[in-house]
Amino acid sequence: MHLKIHHSLLTAAFLLLSSFPLSAQDYGVSGFMPAFFPQMKASLSWPEAWGNSPEKDFGTWKVRARGIVLECMENIPPAPDEFGMAVTASEQRDGYTARKIEFNLSAWYRVPAYLLVPDGEGPFPAVLVLHDHGAHFTIGKEKLVRPFGVSPEVQEDALQWVEKCYDGVFVGDFLAQHGYVVLAVDALYWGDRGRLEGADYDVQQALASNLLQMGGSWGGIITADDMRSTDFLASLDCVDTARIGCLGFSMGAYRSWMLAAVSSRIAASASVCWMNTTEHLMTMTNNQNKGGSAYSMIVPGLRRYMDYPHTAVLACPRPVLFFNGSQDKLFPVEGVEDAYDILRKAWEDNNAEDRLVTRIWDEKHFFNRQMQEEVLGFFRRWL
Repeated sequence: MHLKIHHSLLTAAFLLLSSFPLSAQDYGVSGFMPAFFPQMKASLSWPEAWGNSPEKDFGTWKVRARGIVLECMENIPPAPDEFGMAVTASEQRDGYTARKIEFNLSAWYRVPAYLLVPDGEGPFPAVLVLHDHGAHFTIGKEKLVRPFGVSPEVQEDALQWVEKCYDGVFVGDFLAQHGYVVLAVDALYWGDRGRLEGADYDVQQALASNLLQMGGSWGGIITADDMRSTDFLASLDCVDTARIGCLGFSMGAYRSWMLAAVSSRIAASASVCWMNTTEHLMTMTNNQNKGGSAYSMIVPGLRRYMDYPHTAVLACPRPVLFFNGSQDKLFPVEGVEDAYDILRKAWEDNNAEDRLVTRIWDEKHFFNRQMQEEVLGFFRRWL
C-alpha cells in the first residue's frame, strides 16, 4: 500500500513539473549539433531491430528488415541490361593476372575497375575489395590494387596511401596471390569516378544534398553499386558463385558489412575499423558529427528503425569478421563493445557463434599485416 502511495506521489510530482513551460533557450545549435540532440538520440528505440521487432522468426524478420533497408536506400540507379565487360589492359604478376576492365555498373554509367585473376583453372573464390574514404579522393580502387598504366603521380599516391593505412600492402594483390579473384571499383567521387573540376572535401556536402533533392542518397548509391559489383563478379566464369566474399577498411569496412546485410550473394565478409553505435558516435566530440564524409555512409531514415549493428545482423548466420582498434579515435571502444554484444546475441540466437569473429586490437585506425593474415585465414575457412 505504501509503495502504491509513493508511486502515485511521484507520478503527480512529475505531471506537475512537466506542466510548466520550458524556458526559452538562448541558442538552438551548439557546435555542429542541435541543442536537443540528447533528447533526439534518447528517442531512438530501434523498433525493427532483431529482438525488438514484433517478428520473432529470424528468417521472416530478415526479409522484413532487409526490405526496410532497401526502401530507405531508394532512389537508386536502375540495373544495367548487361554488364558488357571489356578488358582494356592486362599485366602478368606473380601467380595472377591484373586486368584493367570496364563494365556497366548501372543503366546510367559505365565504370573502370581492376580485376585480378589467379593463374590456373577456375572457378576460384572471389573477394570484392572495398576502398576506404580517408578524405582522399584522387584514388579509390588504387588503394587496394597496385595500379599499372597510370601516371607516376597516381603510382606514388597509391604507394603512399598503402603505407599510411595498409602497412605497405596492396590488399587486393595479397588476396590474388593466395588464389582469389579480386575486383576493385571506385565509389562515386573517388578515383576515375571523381570530380571533373578536381577533388574538394567540401563538395561532399553539395553532392549529398543534390542527391537527396532528387530522391536518392550518396550512401544508398554506394551500397547499390557494391551490390551490382557483386552481381558482376557472380557473372564471371572464373568465379565460384557460392564463394564470394567482401573486405574493407574504414569506410570500406562499413561498405563490407552493409553489403553483406543486403546481398545474399556474399558468403563471408570482413570489416576492419568500422563498427559502433549511434549512442557513441553522435556526441559533441566525435568526428561523425561534422557532416561531409559522413554522408557517404548515411542511409536516410534508417536510424528510425535500427542502428548500425542491428543492420549488420542481417548477414547472420553467415560468417562475418569485425576488427577494431583500441586506439582508434574515430570509434570509441565502449561503442565497439556495445555493438559487438548486439552482434554476438544474434549469432548465438542462431547457433552460429563459430561464424562470428570480433576482436579489438591494440591498434589505431590501421589495417596491419597481422590483421591481413587473420582475414586471409578467415576467408580460407569460409570461402
